[in-house]
Amino acid sequence: MPLRTEPIGSIPRPPELLAALSAHALGKISAEQLQTAEQAALRDTIARLESTGSPILTDGEQTKPSFATYPLTGLTNLAADGVMIPFADGHTRQLPRLTEGPFRYAVRAATFLKAAQPYASRPLKQAVISASALSLLYPQSGLPDYSREAFLKDLLKEAERDIRECLEAGAACVQIDFTEGRLALKLDPSGTLLNSFIDLNNRVLERFSPSERANIGVHTCPGGDRDSTHSADVDYAGLLPALFRLKAGRFYVQLASEPDRRRVLSAIQKLLKPNQVLFVGVTDPVNPRIESAAEVRDRVLEAAEFILPASLGTTDDCGFSPFADDTSTSRETAFAKIQNRVEGTALASRVLGI
Repeated sequence: MPLRTEPIGSIPRPPELLAALSAHALGKISAEQLQTAEQAALRDTIARLESTGSPILTDGEQTKPSFATYPLTGLTNLAADGVMIPFADGHTRQLPRLTEGPFRYAVRAATFLKAAQPYASRPLKQAVISASALSLLYPQSGLPDYSREAFLKDLLKEAERDIRECLEAGAACVQIDFTEGRLALKLDPSGTLLNSFIDLNNRVLERFSPSERANIGVHTCPGGDRDSTHSADVDYAGLLPALFRLKAGRFYVQLASEPDRRRVLSAIQKLLKPNQVLFVGVTDPVNPRIESAAEVRDRVLEAAEFILPASLGTTDDCGFSPFADDTSTSRETAFAKIQNRVEGTALASRVLGI
């Protein structure tokens, strides 16, 4: 069987959708008109992903406001002044803050999966946000009549349901976005915050059977937004041992943009368990240069020196547009990188004789 290859998730939205989102925010078009633009973008995204030869598809997150906050759309128990995430170029993203309990998802990931399925002729994966990322919504000062313990109990239930509904709806696999893993070490070099994140996510994963966890993966990267990152300066050596304690069957690891890929692969070789699959990033969405298929092939063959082909796959370092307003990467560049990833992975498979 050829090496596996999968996208991470988000694809830059077409100009028509971006214009519709802006017009709807200003009250110039109706919700129905916005939905029409969203469906057109979704149809086109899936068709273009299929044209790249990608064996696994996503909805491109065309109708998500962001990969992190989709469950919060429409909630009224939030304030805007939550945790601030700084990026290397100086821009920031800010999470909301929970103002009262109980905590419930307003939107579930299976909604996006089901909307995409009628347009797809190949299997679809679905990305979900991690419980650890959403744990940052709870204020450090606490909330009256809603303890952190009560919040975490509700959060774990909601995170489990988000994943389970995707599996039940026919997702080929579910990818938990854990971009805050590396960031945790930047915020707290002692590792205490990171370990708390790992433990929290494992409390979700432990609710699934081993066969279910084989189709649940975790994605890590140093963030990717407006051609910048929030934690690329954090050494993987501090993250990887904790990351591979997660009880997941798949790991999607940013690697194309790493300055010393062989060092990272050597570390992962010692940590990857026999029943787990490693998807290495072979294209860098933050870099506008389009990697050639031959370059991708060579990166795959490098990874195969450390990881057995049966446990190896390829992916993109991160999503191409994880926030709806990120226009730093063109749609054409994203699809070109994806097509070369698919072709380069196939070339490597032939070299490896599989």
